[in-house]
Amino acid sequence: MYQMTPPQPVQPVVPPPEEPRRMSVTQIALIVVVLGFVVWYLVSALTPEAEAFGKISAGTLGSRYSGDCLLIRDETPYDAEGLTSIDYIAEEASTVYRGTTICNVYSSGFSTREMNTLQDYRDQIKEYQMKLLRSEVATDARMEKLESEVMTRALEVRAIVGGARGNMNNLEALLKSAIQARQSYLKQKYSEDQRMTRLYDDEQSQMQRISSWTKQYAAMTEGVVSFYSDGYEYGLTINNYDQFTPAQVRSMMNGSKPEQSALQKGKTTIYRMIRDGYWYVLMMVRDSNWNPVEGAVYELKLESFKDTTVQATVLSFTRNGGDLVVRLAVQAPVQPILYIRTCTGELGDNIATLMVPARAIYYQDNMPGVVVVDGQYQTFIPVNILDKRDGSVYISAIQQGVLAEGQTVRLF
Repeated sequence: MYQMTPPQPVQPVVPPPEEPRRMSVTQIALIVVVLGFVVWYLVSALTPEAEAFGKISAGTLGSRYSGDCLLIRDETPYDAEGLTSIDYIAEEASTVYRGTTICNVYSSGFSTREMNTLQDYRDQIKEYQMKLLRSEVATDARMEKLESEVMTRALEVRAIVGGARGNMNNLEALLKSAIQARQSYLKQKYSEDQRMTRLYDDEQSQMQRISSWTKQYAAMTEGVVSFYSDGYEYGLTINNYDQFTPAQVRSMMNGSKPEQSALQKGKTTIYRMIRDGYWYVLMMVRDSNWNPVEGAVYELKLESFKDTTVQATVLSFTRNGGDLVVRLAVQAPVQPILYIRTCTGELGDNIATLMVPARAIYYQDNMPGVVVVDGQYQTFIPVNILDKRDGSVYISAIQQGVLAEGQTVRLF
């Protein structure tokens, strides 16, 4: 008997795996070239193109020397003995001329009671004037005009006090003038009134009484007046500043006043008169190895609340051990240093030069120079290289006059 068997599944034929295809050397080289081109293109496209031209600019070169400064002004102090108070007339730091009233000084015989008596007389005058004005029946056009002027000036002063812009000194002078004009008219208007005349006489008598204890100070010469003093004016003057040793200068910088500055007991400095236009400096230079040139002019920068830069001439110098004191003369206004006695300073012997970008330097036959561009023409100009700083080169032309600030140069 024939026995049947179920059909057997057919096993699929799996083809052998294909080996990965490898790139040829030519393909690899082509990819490298393409990638290199892409990188080059991106770098060149994104990187800003370097400038082709630059400008010649002005520059300065020189050494700088720092140190501490002691300032000497041509000033004369005025003092008084046995005073009780001072009435300042001139403005602080103003220029006064011969004969200008500076201040009134009240001696020890004067007391505030005298001033109170004077004020009492003036209050009585004011009250009686107001009474007479209120009793007026007819309108006084002149008085109304004077009163309006006083009120207008007073309101202007008040506005400035409140923050408005304006010149307070000028307005105070105008207000004072308006008040005086009004008082003069009132005195004339009621000159026939006996009570008013008596009050005016009492005021005048009291003023004369006060003046007997008052000494008025007036300017003897032209100068700048100041009511502030530090005591150095008596012993540190333009006549002896060059006689102090470095040790003494250092001591004064530290706050020790010269021996001559000791005021006589009981005397008080009232004001000082300063001659304008020149002053002197004693500078303790920190670089004691520096050799200043007498007669040379240097740039001096004083560092204080408001920096001041001036031209200073070396008069002389003294070296003692590690200390170097340089004596300088300055021809400049005195106002910027009117209240300064000591400060730090910097002295420099600046030299004017020309400056170009470092890429402007081009060598031709081993000679450094710059290529000046003038329209379509380019000219090589030999130069001396003085210094190189922060991407710039300080130069001077070998032939004077061929290079100037603002000229265009080629960059390499």
